[in-house]
Amino acid sequence: MIFAHAVADVRAAEAALMAQLPEGALMQRAASGLAAVCARVLRGEFGDGLRSGGHRRRRGGPYGARVVLLVGGGDNGGDALWAGARLARRGARVDAVILRHDRVHGTGLAALKDAGGTVVSGDDGPMTTATAAAIRRADLIIDGILGIGGRGGLRPDAAELAEFAASASAHVVAVDLPSGIDVDTGEISGAHVRADTTVTFGTHKVGLFVDPAAAVAGDIELVDIGLGPYLPAPALQVLEFADVARMFPEPDRNADKYRRGVLGLLAGSAQYRGAAVLAAGGAVHGGSGMLRFAGPDAVAADVLRRWPETVVSAEAAEAGRVQAWAVGSGLGEGREHEVAAVLSAGVPVLVDADGLRKLPPQLASPALLTPHAGELARMLDAQRSDVEARRLHYVRQAARRWNATVLLKGSTTLVAEPDGPVRVNPTGSPALATAGSGDVLAGLGGSLLAAGLTTFDAGSVAAFVHGMAGHVAAELSGYPSASDILEALPGVLAELRRPANR
Repeated sequence: MIFAHAVADVRAAEAALMAQLPEGALMQRAASGLAAVCARVLRGEFGDGLRSGGHRRRRGGPYGARVVLLVGGGDNGGDALWAGARLARRGARVDAVILRHDRVHGTGLAALKDAGGTVVSGDDGPMTTATAAAIRRADLIIDGILGIGGRGGLRPDAAELAEFAASASAHVVAVDLPSGIDVDTGEISGAHVRADTTVTFGTHKVGLFVDPAAAVAGDIELVDIGLGPYLPAPALQVLEFADVARMFPEPDRNADKYRRGVLGLLAGSAQYRGAAVLAAGGAVHGGSGMLRFAGPDAVAADVLRRWPETVVSAEAAEAGRVQAWAVGSGLGEGREHEVAAVLSAGVPVLVDADGLRKLPPQLASPALLTPHAGELARMLDAQRSDVEARRLHYVRQAARRWNATVLLKGSTTLVAEPDGPVRVNPTGSPALATAGSGDVLAGLGGSLLAAGLTTFDAGSVAAFVHGMAGHVAAELSGYPSASDILEALPGVLAELRRPANR
């Protein structure tokens, strides 16, 4: 599992570690790791080595490379200068663009000059003719403008540099974070650097995983500088394949269909019959032992044709005993009494789509809500654009508001509880942005609830597996449908359940 921490916790850990080290040692650790990643970039170990799209490529390493440092006044600027000195000693031509000569890291600048590096900015401002020329011909640009203490967008002089760097052909490496993003929230409120690679120190930072900031961070490289023993519980978690393989329900030798868990599914309508079929498909593959479907006869007939193992009934009250419910996919209007009965049944429930329109002020039983940004905006009386810009803020607000786990679908899917860390799903893909995809996710997540996972784990695992299925389906069909994603599920689950992966 990957962990990310808040700025305050990182700063406290750094202070505790620095108290145990000689002065400057922590910066040297960071600079050494940064220089090593930059050398790998220049050797072509990151994709094409430099930014794609017709830009030139370099595979010769630091020797002979042209490197530009964008240097702010904080420790990130010092890290960039010391890393630049290391690259210069390995044969790179290193030019430094200094935003504030009165606040530059003095020993770092001296080290760069001693190694043969030069300063191309002037006292009157960073953007000079020499600066522009250096950036245009650079192979690598290192962004050391702002550190983790920065807030808001870049100032005009730094914004001009960032814009010019974005237009160049160089690979941009950010020091700890792309300058201009909010590192604790992933929000972007102004001009910022767009990085191809971000080298972060000690622990991951929250904003590197949460959109919109995650979209401008590029590849994330973590450099261990020894903070581990001094860090508290993380603010954010990212599951990895091995975590999901261990968490996925595994029936024991005495299991039967009831012990594996029974899911009740309240979904589908005359207008959205396919939603019930897709949700049922996600459910039958999701780890529980039995599916009880409640819906109109015509919809139930569609479900039975595709999934004959399903037990059907006309209404939720007739479904029989279940360990969890999944409610809402394609449900339409007119079944409010059934939704209310399910929400008060005392078993865990996943609420999706139309079910989200019928929530009580608070949910007494364990609940997993699965809105997309538009649905969450309606639930919280907010603007969709604001939800998309402040995803972490709103998913936490909704989790507290309904005392539930909330899975906010989107470019970076977030799973939040009322208290505790948030999980980010790393397997999201544009392939999942297709009609019916959310219905598959709802059935899968509900099945995991019935199989015994908590709402937090069920949402996290379902999002991970669903994303993997989207990737597999995209490889096979290019632009997959929800049915393609559903068909990819068995292969993904088989891989997860291989003994070597558990």
